[in-house]
Amino acid sequence: MLRRPAPVPSASPAERGFTGVEERIDRWAHARLRALGDRGWRTSALELVVFVLKQAWACLFGALMLALLLAARFWYPDDAALARDDALTLAAVVLQVLMLLTRLETAREMRVVGLFHVVGTVMEVFKTSAGSWAYAADGVLRIGDVPLYSGFMYAAVGSYLVRTFRIFDLRFDRWPRRRVTALLATAVYANFFTHHWLPDVRWALVAAVLLVLGRTVMHYRVHARTWRMPVVVGFVLVASAIWVAENVATYADAWLYPSQADGWHLVSLSKLGSWFLLMLISVVLVAWVYRPQPPDARVPTVGSGRRAAEETGDRDPLTAPVLDAHDG
Repeated sequence: MLRRPAPVPSASPAERGFTGVEERIDRWAHARLRALGDRGWRTSALELVVFVLKQAWACLFGALMLALLLAARFWYPDDAALARDDALTLAAVVLQVLMLLTRLETAREMRVVGLFHVVGTVMEVFKTSAGSWAYAADGVLRIGDVPLYSGFMYAAVGSYLVRTFRIFDLRFDRWPRRRVTALLATAVYANFFTHHWLPDVRWALVAAVLLVLGRTVMHYRVHARTWRMPVVVGFVLVASAIWVAENVATYADAWLYPSQADGWHLVSLSKLGSWFLLMLISVVLVAWVYRPQPPDARVPTVGSGRRAAEETGDRDPLTAPVLDAHDG
């Protein structure tokens, strides 16, 4: 059931730093909304279509990385002069450069994507040395047993999250103190290493995440409406999507877990717990660039200027209402 709460300020597309594709999606949705002229089920269906389009667009880097892995798995020649893993690394670098040159990612967002790359690569080097998973011994662009393209898979998560913050104008109710989330994220990251010698406390950490973020609600603007979702539900949904992507990547022989050495099979569902915890680390890293703001804050995500003011002034009243989604 949809209920109308008090209006909430929302940044305009220009203030949110929309790319050309994102602006075209919004213009198309705006035209369709005007044509519908009501607030019935067709408007809700339009919101769903826009949500899917924007989610797919936010996933662009990750989807292209998976496409590269599958293409290398099925079509890259075994006898090529350039090793497959090295070709993947170079292709990932080109892809990242193109994302910057075409302004699909800003230099500001690239700081977080780069940090994801470093944090992920450090963990990869340790985990492969500990035997948690393995890559093929292929190519020279690697650190130890880890090909450098592996860091781009973590960067894909960072790219998705920073773009989601911007595209959906994310705001938060009851966001905990940043030092609390930072300390908890540090404990989560440390446990990925220390559980090889000390007791594994990941489920205690999951409980801590639920305790710290259990009351936090995320507000996300699709087009004409702003919806609400508990943050931990968002963590579960994104963690599930990463688990699916992980299955695609292992099927493409990007890496293999020890249990897959004798033949590929689905990755254990227990990995969902690890990906859930990774979401806390990810959000803390993204918060370095996009500090979580309350729903009533009028804070442009990327910047403002004359164009932003003009677009805000010209906004059609059909895009103004903010609705709140509740079950029942």
